[in-house]
Amino acid sequence: MSNMEKNLFNLKFAAKELQRSSKKCDKEEKAEKAKVKKAIQKGNTEVARIHAENAIRQKNQSVNFLRMSARVDAVAARVQTAVTMNKVTKSMAGVVKGMDATLKSMNLEKISGLMDKFERQFETLDVQTAQMEDTMSSTTTLTTPQGQVDSLMLEMADEAGLDLNMELPQGQMGSVGTSVASAEQDELSQRLAKLRDQV
Repeated sequence: MSNMEKNLFNLKFAAKELQRSSKKCDKEEKAEKAKVKKAIQKGNTEVARIHAENAIRQKNQSVNFLRMSARVDAVAARVQTAVTMNKVTKSMAGVVKGMDATLKSMNLEKISGLMDKFERQFETLDVQTAQMEDTMSSTTTLTTPQGQVDSLMLEMADEAGLDLNMELPQGQMGSVGTSVASAEQDELSQRLAKLRDQV
């Protein structure tokens, strides 16, 4: 088994591991959602909000792992072609030094850097990858959009068949005041208002 074939195996293995991590986040998200529902049933809005934030964070993390898994997979396919066609260049062989440790670390930033190097080798660091990077960096932020948190809490309250008396901060859209976001916010406010009227 040549060195490059071993690296290929490691890449494929890493892609599977990243997928596994994604599934783990999905499980965590479900667990957090259940806790949101429980907290709402007990009337603990604050606690519900914390679990809702955790659920959204896990959801974003799951997407990140899945996205990176697809990226590693794509690189593995290119390496496979290079190996098959005997086109493994010296510089490509250089990239794989220290690859094992990076892949084992499951650190998305490090793996992303490694994939960058590979992709440069394949001279296809194209627009698509750049867009993917932007999306990834925007979803890796630790902040959880309050709109999403409020929606999730309402959804769980609906499922639990409960009214949720939640004061939504008015006009706190900040600089992101996109029409879509405010439309969603309006819809939320209307639903909340309806809920309040029923109480």
